[in-house]
Amino acid sequence: MAPPPAPPLQTDAAALSHRPTRDFDLVMAAFVAVLLLSNVIGAGKLAALDVPGLGPVTFGAGILFFPLSYVLGDILTEVYGYARARRCIWAGTVAMLFMAAMSLIVVALPPAPDWPNQSAYQQVFGQVPRIVAASIAAFWAGEFVNAFVLARLKILTAGRLLWLRTIGSTVAGQGVDSLIFYPLAFAGVWSTETLAGVIVTQWALKVAWEALLTPVTYAAVNTLKRREGLDVYDRGTDFTPFKAGV
Repeated sequence: MAPPPAPPLQTDAAALSHRPTRDFDLVMAAFVAVLLLSNVIGAGKLAALDVPGLGPVTFGAGILFFPLSYVLGDILTEVYGYARARRCIWAGTVAMLFMAAMSLIVVALPPAPDWPNQSAYQQVFGQVPRIVAASIAAFWAGEFVNAFVLARLKILTAGRLLWLRTIGSTVAGQGVDSLIFYPLAFAGVWSTETLAGVIVTQWALKVAWEALLTPVTYAAVNTLKRREGLDVYDRGTDFTPFKAGV
């Protein structure tokens, strides 16, 4: 039996506010989950790999997770439009604030006398307020730049060259993220030379990771557009980041 025909694509950004979506909530949940995982699991660990021709390369393990939030942000903006992506960015920001607050409270609670793991728990989940603040500020600004650039490029390219939009928006968004996070978190702690080197290296690695995931992005975008019957162009969209409504 042949599958039912796909619904006609709706390209007006306002169309989303007039009908339900099938998979937006799932993509939003994945976006927030990846964001929290990148800060809980990956942020506190430095990993090292012996790369042929380069020798040992040290990097923050969070790089395995965090760029995926930009991939999902690209998918959200491309399929559902800037306003829905903005809603997800605010959801992620609030989730990060809640996670940071709960981490500080739980770590600060006095341990039971017969529980010997407080120091290990604090080492894993204890957070430096300066780094938490830098992380949240960098994520918020970087993701909004990413969504704005992709939405504008989609109009300028008339919906062609998806790879240019996804990679180009990541170059801008990850650049803003790195330029905010590392100076806020480590200025005065690291030397200027080290700080500049880490900014450039992490930015380049994150952009490269996005580029490698381009086939996955194409597959996800095409599948969601077909399932939703949507291909939103943000003509006339209010691009202010200071609201969460659609």
